[in-house]
Amino acid sequence: MRLPLPPNPLKRGEASVPNWLGAPIKALGPGSVSSVLKVVLDVAYILLWLITGVLLLLVIAAIFIPLDNVNITVSGDSGGKQLPLTRTLLLFGLGAATAYFGGFMLILRSLRRIIRTLTMGDPFQPDNVRRLRQIGLTLAVVTGGVWVAQGFVAKRLAPGVMDPQGFGELLTPIFSVLIVFVLAEVFREGARLRRESELTI
Repeated sequence: MRLPLPPNPLKRGEASVPNWLGAPIKALGPGSVSSVLKVVLDVAYILLWLITGVLLLLVIAAIFIPLDNVNITVSGDSGGKQLPLTRTLLLFGLGAATAYFGGFMLILRSLRRIIRTLTMGDPFQPDNVRRLRQIGLTLAVVTGGVWVAQGFVAKRLAPGVMDPQGFGELLTPIFSVLIVFVLAEVFREGARLRRESELTI
């Protein structure tokens, strides 16, 4: 005699992860871990938006700020070096910081939209494939920009004080970018399978 299978406690579009302390924790859907993560990302996005806005205002103000007899000290492992603060140097530093925080703000914007589909219990949407590719491309641009900017500062602005980044330090960021693009392909395949199942039904 075959016993009936117990009913599945999870509704369609929901998932859970095991909890060693008792009941399973929901990973998808309302009231899940993804809902908490969405709140955290919303707060981080607002903070990055504010920081980027303030830096952009500082870039505009730096065009008009007088810089007579102003020096800065660039410190490194081998000591420090005092440099005159020129308008070009100030605009370069503020512009690089604005681009850095602005890039991560764009990454968080796409990530928030992906997490929103997780809270809805429907992650395999075609738009998520595009969003993941945008995250990977933005991360690659930010990583390359930081690498070039540090090399420029080390060679032109503070030679002998700061060391430029080597190619070995790019391995982890490149690996992260590749993982994001692989995830985009996984989501693309998931969206294709979902579309085929809907057509079959």
